[in-house]
Amino acid sequence: MSADRLQQTLDPAGDAEDRMVAMHSDPRFDQLRRSLMRFVLPVSIGFLTWYLLYVLMSAYARGVMSTVLFGDVNVALVFGILQFVSTFGIAIMYARYADRKVDPLADDLRAELTGANTSAGRTGGRA
Repeated sequence: MSADRLQQTLDPAGDAEDRMVAMHSDPRFDQLRRSLMRFVLPVSIGFLTWYLLYVLMSAYARGVMSTVLFGDVNVALVFGILQFVSTFGIAIMYARYADRKVDPLADDLRAELTGANTSAGRTGGRA
C-alpha cells in the first residue's frame, strides 16, 4: 500500500473500519506486535514450564516435595509460595516493559487512528 493511500485511509474523516484495516498493514503495527510477543512468548513458556514442574513434582516426586526444610515448612509449600511470587513478579515486569516498549507505540497508533493529538494523550505512565 502506498504512503498516500495509507494516509488517505487513516484520515480521521474516513470510515473507522477502513482505518483499522489499513493500520494492520502499517510497519509500526507489526513492530508493536513483535515487541509484545518478545516479552509474552518467552515469559509464558518459562512460567508454564515452572508451573508444570511444580505439578509434576507434586504428583511424581512426593518424597522430594515432602522434604521438611524447617518446622512445618516443606519443599512443596515453598514451591507453592514461589508460584505466587513469580506470578506477581511477571505482572510487575510486564507493566514496566509495557510502559517502556509497548504503550508509547500503541498510544501513537491509537491517536493516529482516532485523529487525537499524540502528545496530549501521553501521561508518562499508568494512572
